[in-house]
Amino acid sequence: MATPGILAAVCVIYVIFLFAVAFAADRAARRGRGAWLRSPLVYTLSLSIYCTAWTFYGAVGFAARSGMEYVTIYLGPSLVMIGWWWTLRKMVRVGRSQRITSIADMISSRYGKSNLLAVCVTILAVFGTTPYIALQLQSVTLSFAAFSPPGPEGGRSVQSIAVYVALGLTVFTILFGTRNLDANERHHGVVIAIALEAIVKLLALLAVGIFVVWGLEGGLAATLERIDASPIGDFDVSGSRWTALTLLSAAAFLCLPRMFQVMVVENEDESHLRTAAWAFPLYLMLISLFVVPIAAVGLDLMPQGSNPDLYVLNLPLLAGQDGLAILSFLGGFSSATSMVIVAAIALSTMVSNHIVMPIWLRATGGAAMMSGDVRQVALLARRLSIGGVVMLGYLYFRLSGGGTALAAIGLVAFAGVAQFLPALMGGLVWRGATRNGALAGLGVGFALWVYCLFLPSFGAGVILPQHVFDAGPFGLTWLRPQALFWTGGMDPLVHAVMWSMGLNTAAFCVVSILGFPSPVERLQGAQFVNVFDHSQSPGSWTGGLGQSEDLLIMAQRIMGAAEAQEMFARAARRQGLSGYLPEPSPEFLEWLERRLSGSVGAATAHAMISQIVGRATVSVEDLLAVADETAQIMEYSSQLEAKSEEQARTARQLREVNEKLTQISVQKDGFLSQVSHELRTPMTSIRAFSEILRDGGLAPDELQKYATIIHGESLRLTRLLDDLLDLSVLESGQVLLNAQTGTLAEVLDRAVAATMGGVPGSLRIMRDAGGEAVQLSTDMDRLAQVFINLIANVRKYCDAPAPMLEVRAEIGEAGLVIDFVDNGTGIPLKDEALIFEKFSRLGQTRAPGAGLGLAICREIMHRLGGTITYLPGQGGAAFRVTLPLGAS
Repeated sequence: MATPGILAAVCVIYVIFLFAVAFAADRAARRGRGAWLRSPLVYTLSLSIYCTAWTFYGAVGFAARSGMEYVTIYLGPSLVMIGWWWTLRKMVRVGRSQRITSIADMISSRYGKSNLLAVCVTILAVFGTTPYIALQLQSVTLSFAAFSPPGPEGGRSVQSIAVYVALGLTVFTILFGTRNLDANERHHGVVIAIALEAIVKLLALLAVGIFVVWGLEGGLAATLERIDASPIGDFDVSGSRWTALTLLSAAAFLCLPRMFQVMVVENEDESHLRTAAWAFPLYLMLISLFVVPIAAVGLDLMPQGSNPDLYVLNLPLLAGQDGLAILSFLGGFSSATSMVIVAAIALSTMVSNHIVMPIWLRATGGAAMMSGDVRQVALLARRLSIGGVVMLGYLYFRLSGGGTALAAIGLVAFAGVAQFLPALMGGLVWRGATRNGALAGLGVGFALWVYCLFLPSFGAGVILPQHVFDAGPFGLTWLRPQALFWTGGMDPLVHAVMWSMGLNTAAFCVVSILGFPSPVERLQGAQFVNVFDHSQSPGSWTGGLGQSEDLLIMAQRIMGAAEAQEMFARAARRQGLSGYLPEPSPEFLEWLERRLSGSVGAATAHAMISQIVGRATVSVEDLLAVADETAQIMEYSSQLEAKSEEQARTARQLREVNEKLTQISVQKDGFLSQVSHELRTPMTSIRAFSEILRDGGLAPDELQKYATIIHGESLRLTRLLDDLLDLSVLESGQVLLNAQTGTLAEVLDRAVAATMGGVPGSLRIMRDAGGEAVQLSTDMDRLAQVFINLIANVRKYCDAPAPMLEVRAEIGEAGLVIDFVDNGTGIPLKDEALIFEKFSRLGQTRAPGAGLGLAICREIMHRLGGTITYLPGQGGAAFRVTLPLGAS
């Protein structure tokens, strides 16, 4: 006979297999070879996360206790999927357009990106999901108990299983659920593991059902006779309870954090809903196909007092089919683990984005650009949140005593998360819904759910004393938790759902009607309600010219330096700009907010950008469109606003170009004056000393001295003319390149020797020998000329007490990248756009020169097929030289 030790070994092997599958799926997705991961079939199977241990074990127990009521748990989700065109399609479209990360993010984004509302939803979600996690732990514990020997020793060992299961699920979820900070990024490994578990639990339940019908009963006819003779056929289903359970399961299907995670966040393609609309109800039908036969046979064959929730396990064990029993156990184990993993991922994202990150930002001064790694804080918060969520489920399991029927615990969780429904669906269909209405509805519904259902689920005397159940608090009988407002005699679940959902909806509607939404709420409402007309949010930010670098620094703290710089460079290229600093236009700010919301949530991302660029503004046209409530006027207003913003942006760009041309003109005048001075000085010296030599009568040493002066001044004049001629040739494209081969280290050695030979030790140069071992095929002399100019500029202009230059080289997607970064104060923001222009000279009083060096470097790199750019936000002056892959 199978023992708990054998089951533990099977569980370990199964989990290792899931690890391998999830790891392989993640690696395939990263390498771009995971097209099959984005198939409608995988998406449909991932929705089976709805079928938890309650479905696998509890459905049979539900049928044995309450007859056909169990059908309602499958009927509600099936109706939602069949009507996907009116509900799920809009939720998925909003989720993709707004980069929604959780149901809390969805609700808070709809109501003006209110973090207070997101916190309330998060807390309610944690409380509502806690009983569900406890249900999964209890199901695994009960299944181990079915294989354990009777007696106190077996009981104690089984109770400890819940601890090990909770710890194991926590580790697995942390490893595969927090690999990326961007919560909007798909968890391919987790999703494929869930799809695999969906197949396992379906096959296991079908195998047990086939064995019961044809193995124990001898055929379909005998099974039907057994069902007719069993108490299941005598159950009289209450119409009110049937309706309440159907609506409750439909609401929970939409509002459960784990279902929102797989339906909306993990959705790769909106068209997958079309397949899932028929495939998922088919899956539910198959998994529930043998529920009644198993329940009927179990009631007849199992001893009196046996737990109906375990018929799926006990019937194979009763017949000596240990292999089938282990398969059944794996099906239940899959059902429990998949639910806990996805629920923990969803809840940890909500806790991190809406509670931990806002508190951390406020505790550290509220500045978005402060030093410190926001990315690491967010990841640590999510990992700790996963452990906390799972441990809360274990605590509920221990406090409730683990003796409640699985279906009862599941219905408590369903009723809790169903409190999101009025705010969620109301926000998708009613533009007049307000944040205060959502807060009021959630507050009233949550309080009534806790008082009427959650606390009583622990049992009388555990949290609520017995006299509260009998006479109400303070003797107020109309406040009894299961007979509120004198509505005694009702089913406790129907009673709790009726009052909590009814007053939740009433408070939501009344407060929304009495109040008026803010402009941001109205704009967000238009985007949600009319999402198919505007899948992009309107530009409502106003930025400043000096804020792009601040935004880049903030993004680097959250996303990492490489990813943030690449993202900003791509945005700059879309605007027709070079470098890493795009113009902070309203469109760019909206796009950046959506990108950051995937990492820290919509409300937090909105607040962080607000700290840098100021408040979001709403134009008069937008307010008129919102007040008018018609899509035609809003569309017209949006077009006017876009044209106005485009004209303002064009005018600002023209002013910038005019200012730049003025600066260039001033610099050119200064350059001509400088050149005439530079030409006149050596010519004057040459003329004067030539006249002295012509007059004669000089001693030999004087002749040598004057001849040396004339020679030096001639060389100075030649260098100036060479620079002018070199730049002219480069700009005209008439330069001939001399292709050579060598290593990057050799070129850098030549440049360092040329610039440092005269004053050794005046500049400390840090180099990476490993990165410089790159073979080059280019014009080595021209490339050395660029490096010499950059190193010489550091010697001239670095104002640090101990000047230091760091040279870094690496091969990236763009080619060979060489960065030159010094430890000085850098180049002022106002001069960054001019440093590569001709005649530009910085620090003119400190070092001589005509201001042609960087202009020549730019032309050389252009001819070599590469680039040279200035890197902002690096502390000191930083230049990046890029060579194409063909040259390296």
